Amino acid sequence: MLDISHSEEILTISRLNRDIRFLIEGTFPFIWVEGEVSNFIQAHSGHWYFSLKDEAAQVRCAMFRPQNRRLILNLKDGMQVLVKARPSLYEGRGEFQLIIETLEEAGIGKLQKAFELLKKKLGEKGLFDAVYKKSLPSIPRCIGIVTSPTGAAIRDILHVLKRRYAVAPVIIYPTLVQGEKAAANIIKALKLANQRQECDVLILARGGGCLEDLWPFNEESVAQAIFDSSIPIITGIGHEIDFTIADFTADVRAPTPSAAAELITPDSTELTARFLQSKQRLLFLIKQKLQYTFEQLQWIEKNLTQWHPKNRLLEKLQQLDFCTLKITRLQQILMHQQQQKLHELSQKLFDLTPVHRIHQQQMQLKLCQATFNHLMKTLLQKKQQAFHQQVATLDALSPLATLKRGFAIVTVKKNHALLRSVSQIKTQDKIDVQVTDGKIECIVT
Repeated sequence: MLDISHSEEILTISRLNRDIRFLIEGTFPFIWVEGEVSNFIQAHSGHWYFSLKDEAAQVRCAMFRPQNRRLILNLKDGMQVLVKARPSLYEGRGEFQLIIETLEEAGIGKLQKAFELLKKKLGEKGLFDAVYKKSLPSIPRCIGIVTSPTGAAIRDILHVLKRRYAVAPVIIYPTLVQGEKAAANIIKALKLANQRQECDVLILARGGGCLEDLWPFNEESVAQAIFDSSIPIITGIGHEIDFTIADFTADVRAPTPSAAAELITPDSTELTARFLQSKQRLLFLIKQKLQYTFEQLQWIEKNLTQWHPKNRLLEKLQQLDFCTLKITRLQQILMHQQQQKLHELSQKLFDLTPVHRIHQQQMQLKLCQATFNHLMKTLLQKKQQAFHQQVATLDALSPLATLKRGFAIVTVKKNHALLRSVSQIKTQDKIDVQVTDGKIECIVT
């Protein structure tokens, strides 16, 4: 017999799978995976289920309807794709799987490979080394912006600069940020800013886009121009999840254009707080309290996300899809078996058809039907005669028949008792007289 210590918790399979799923989802961020599609199934609910494989391994994948309905791609087996997914575990079967958020054909993966090769090459040359990174000025005298003058990025940056540090002048070095000529334009703008030496910090920025749109910032010539700049450069390219070669080469990388403007500007409130020591202490305590509250909120939000009904519902929908597919297969198998059995019995019946006996049984059935109809008719006549007799007897005994002959039923109003003697009433008493077609209310005089 196993000796299990009381301090060791015995887990159920459901609890074990759930804990492992929380561990996987809480540990791994979104990842990019490339592979070949196989065993593709589109469930009745609209969810997609398939496997991604390479030469040596494969992994199960699920892409739910809210995500796959945005695609114009006609997914099928054998297609080479690149997916952005979240590692997870399907608790019902204990299977490791990828929950896919976005999917694209693997042609995009060629640019990703080119990105990785260039990143490795420039990293070996030392363009990313921290020793070459220049620090940003704490209070910039003049801020330069290298971006498109008509894009959303410039509006976001100027809005942040006006809000946080309106005293600093801003110089815009316009350039293309997309297309074949964008890389040359970016290099020209960076060189112009370094020649003039008007600014003590540069923001290199553009809005979000796909990998092709951001590709000018992945050119080796642009990376070299950033590295050669004597002015500190901070990048704010795309969204938080977007990384370019320019981000690795720049002195500082910000997740968005707005964040870049935030990083290089001191907050006017903080500048004022330097001269107010007492208020500085209060702000510190408030910040500490807010940080503690924020950490609590993050902890609560993380647990709330793990137990969100949406995640449980998606898991149940996935389980329902598997059950539906299983039931469909079983129905098909059972239907095939029954059809085969019916065919065999039909063949046997055809071989042993008793035509003469069937004719005799039909004649006997007709005779029985005639006999049955005669007996039923006779019985019905007897029952009708008995019914009429019972009706006549009942009518003779009915009080209503007595009333029709001129009699009446008299009751005392106050106690509803039948009036059988004059001693039961007195003058001014109310009585009811029931005749055959109604009731008469009377007063004794």
